[in-house]
Amino acid sequence: MNIKNITIAAALLVAAGAAMAETPYPPETPFVSTQTRADVKAELQRAQANHEIAVRNEYPIQHQAESHLSRQEVQAQLQQADSAKVQSLYNGA
Repeated sequence: MNIKNITIAAALLVAAGAAMAETPYPPETPFVSTQTRADVKAELQRAQANHEIAVRNEYPIQHQAESHLSRQEVQAQLQQADSAKVQSLYNGA
């Protein structure tokens, strides 16, 4: 009786595995490009010229945003923030 139950369980397990193997997840959808090969090559050359593509094992390159403030304006903002921090009731971690 045990051999019969083990055989049936093994057959059900194999059938369930085969059923799972038939359907890919996530469902495969055909890829359709909207750009031509020349467009992709031009975009690659532009990115390489602007040093936007990491070479080897480098971290992604993040360019710093331009600042339109002078050094004095930035220092004034820093002093204002420091004075506001002292007056705040909920500062610190």
